[in-house]
Amino acid sequence: MSIIVQKFGGSSVANIERLELVADHIIREKEKGNQVVVVVSAQGKTTDKLITEEKEITDEPDKREHDVLVSTGEQITIAKLSMLLIKKGYKSVSLTGWQIPIITNSEYNNGRIRYIHNKTIEDYLNSDNIVVVAGFQGVDENGNITTLGRGGSDTTAVALAASLKAERCDIYTDVDGVFTSDPRIVKNVKQLSNVSYEEMLEMSSMGAKVLHNRCVEIGQKYNVPIYVKSTFEKESVGTLVSKNNLEDLVISGVTKDDYISRITIVGLENKIGKTYELFKILSNNRINVDVIVQSFGEYITKDIAFTVKMNDLNKTLQVLNENKDKIGAKDILHTENLSKVSIIGVGIANKPGVATGMFEALYENNINMHMITTSEIKISVLVNSNMADLAVKAIHEKFID
Repeated sequence: MSIIVQKFGGSSVANIERLELVADHIIREKEKGNQVVVVVSAQGKTTDKLITEEKEITDEPDKREHDVLVSTGEQITIAKLSMLLIKKGYKSVSLTGWQIPIITNSEYNNGRIRYIHNKTIEDYLNSDNIVVVAGFQGVDENGNITTLGRGGSDTTAVALAASLKAERCDIYTDVDGVFTSDPRIVKNVKQLSNVSYEEMLEMSSMGAKVLHNRCVEIGQKYNVPIYVKSTFEKESVGTLVSKNNLEDLVISGVTKDDYISRITIVGLENKIGKTYELFKILSNNRINVDVIVQSFGEYITKDIAFTVKMNDLNKTLQVLNENKDKIGAKDILHTENLSKVSIIGVGIANKPGVATGMFEALYENNINMHMITTSEIKISVLVNSNMADLAVKAIHEKFID
């Protein structure tokens, strides 16, 4: 008898008709003789509705109380789903993050799981229950409810699968697996039968919305097979995310990440410690930096360019201007409305000409590149946002079509 963890997102549980579909998936797995743990998100736009109601009170809510409020959406879903399973003749119990408990640190709105107590879930499973768990939430050492941030339910599901030593974790969504690009942008996408953790991590970090990178990190660390499947297909094959990629593809995916800005620090003195000093200031102000490029100019100076998300731009510029004299910058420039377009694949490192092919596709479509960054399995370029979709289509056609 194996433990199977299933996760269903907000669109999958949005109404009673969809809850019926979810129940069918659960019962099908239960009837195979497996023990089933189900993780669910809040229904539809419930979390958005709660945040809207919160803003009617204040634009700057207390972080603890914010987590108490938004965690209630999942509690509604687990109760409804358990009721439905019981009505269908199956033993079921719903559990919140604090009832298990899932212990996190005390960082509200973006908690990190420290450990999970398995006993409560295992006792219910051994009593033949289907256990339905509220995703996205945990509790800190002081008993305060915390939420796990964006993609939190995915993180809950894979973390439970790792802790319970489950056979696998099935992530059910509104798409039937992982594709070589966004089907809304590219017509001739290819569904991947499998993809490696490394590639999926890069895809998630570079803008793919199928899985959140934190859940993939946990899957990789504990070697949890993750299947991405469709809630709306009875026998969805989906995509396996695991240690190895058996696809015969140099490029597994073409992604884009929007709402990016580039900041350039001009004329820094080329001395040891100047780069550290700059990024320490940014780190102390909790500013996340992505692509970094350093170039050397004349007269013993250097320029440093880096990217931040658009919603961090004003804060970043304020911090830099306040510290302009301290870091010794001659000027601080910025460019808005950029997108990062990336090609991802384990075949990149050992395949000559991949970068050339990517740059050729952009050149043929008259698309300018603002920055370039590479790794063993990824090449990313910054382009103007209004050219990003065309860039994705052109690159996908060059390598995959």
